[in-house]
Amino acid sequence: MQEPETYEQYPAGTIIVSNILTLCIYVAGAVILYQLGIIWVAAYVIFVAVLELRLLGGHCTNCYYYGKACAFGKGWLSGKCFRKGSPEKFSQMTITWKDLVPDFLVMLIPVFAGIYLLIVGFRWLILLLILILLVLGFAGNAYVRGQLACKYCRQRAIGCPAQALFEKK
Repeated sequence: MQEPETYEQYPAGTIIVSNILTLCIYVAGAVILYQLGIIWVAAYVIFVAVLELRLLGGHCTNCYYYGKACAFGKGWLSGKCFRKGSPEKFSQMTITWKDLVPDFLVMLIPVFAGIYLLIVGFRWLILLLILILLVLGFAGNAYVRGQLACKYCRQRAIGCPAQALFEKK
């Protein structure tokens, strides 16, 4: 089976879908945490911002798509905000499951908070938001990464540490 062609610049539709998915996850998480108080929302927003800045300044700067439209639009944004790194460094990185824990926490913190809220006092809205988070976090991300992003990624073709992690036999 022949590998699909890679994109030099991703189509706007892919960037829009991937960012709407991410934004929906962030908003659903924030709405759940808002039930515990504004301090929880503020901490969550700061946590998400730190993760995004870490990605833009620490990983995107070394990616093939630095300064270009990647599937998430972050290569272009990184090019506007940070100095170019070393593309060789990206391919040489090693990612473990431990490295992904902060990314999973973006979804899991609100899910656990929502479960707590359901135990304290059941509300359909909280249950619905938990289900939305789980569906978007797992199925939504799997679709975006599997069908829209990674499949056409030139960095994957060059060498991607995430691919190495997820395709370990």
